[in-house]
Amino acid sequence: MTSSGSRLERILRSGRFCVTAELVPPRSAGPGPLRAQARSLVGYADAVNVTDNPTPSARMSPLAGVAVLAASGLEPILQLTCRDRNRLALTADLLGGWALGARGVLCLSGDPVQRGDHPDAAEVRDLSVLELVGLAVALRQGRTLSGGEVEEPPRYLIGVADSPLAPGYDPSRLEAKIDAGADFVQTQIVYDVEAFAAWADLVRPRGVLERASVIAGVVPLRSVRQARFLDGLPGVRVPPGLIRRLEQAGPDAAEVGSALTVDLLAELQRVPHVAGVHLMALGKDGLGQVIEAAGLLPRPTVAA
Repeated sequence: MTSSGSRLERILRSGRFCVTAELVPPRSAGPGPLRAQARSLVGYADAVNVTDNPTPSARMSPLAGVAVLAASGLEPILQLTCRDRNRLALTADLLGGWALGARGVLCLSGDPVQRGDHPDAAEVRDLSVLELVGLAVALRQGRTLSGGEVEEPPRYLIGVADSPLAPGYDPSRLEAKIDAGADFVQTQIVYDVEAFAAWADLVRPRGVLERASVIAGVVPLRSVRQARFLDGLPGVRVPPGLIRRLEQAGPDAAEVGSALTVDLLAELQRVPHVAGVHLMALGKDGLGQVIEAAGLLPRPTVAA
């Protein structure tokens, strides 16, 4: 792992269970809603991702989001997709993100534009996600991909995504990302902890959990409709038992869903060598209450 000077890195190095979260910039030029959500997570999350045109739809840039989060007292993780930028733009945003306060970067391919609100947009994909990881590593070492010198290198903690419960899962893809220089992994949403633990058993002998910190993705459950929608996403399994309990809860589904999420977080903490959880609210509020109910407060203080 690099020496980024980040709080998240210090927690991962210490072996303590980390909590990261995610905020989605608004479809707006006004920072108010993002600032309010950011302030609600101060003291609750060790670092917070700023998404990059998710699902894919046009929103406030992740660089602006990084600035808002940093000013609010959070440690931002800059998400960058290969979909929308060539290597010049990726380099510029990596340099700019560090200048604005980001200390982690999550390198992503990006979902196809056909799934979003601009289906006719041209995709760039000048670099693959492995090459984007390589670019972040090169900048960390003080050079650009062209060999140019970087006077004040950005020392990012470098992250990648993975879908451990996807059908036909191939661990070599994740191993290639770690070989390229990834320090941490944030996974697709996990509800089936038994299947996730089996995945951990699969990759543990390959050294994956030792070479990179694996952080399990979780979206708090709020309704039967949401659970069924998430169950249809690639790489996501919502066990039928969870859906039945939400159905039986009727008007109390949100309360039951919160309790189920708290139980899920407790189970994930018992999976050996899992470094933490990554909580995603999909643009909603309430992550702080879930973190508190799960007994994940106070967050650890680790000296620099």
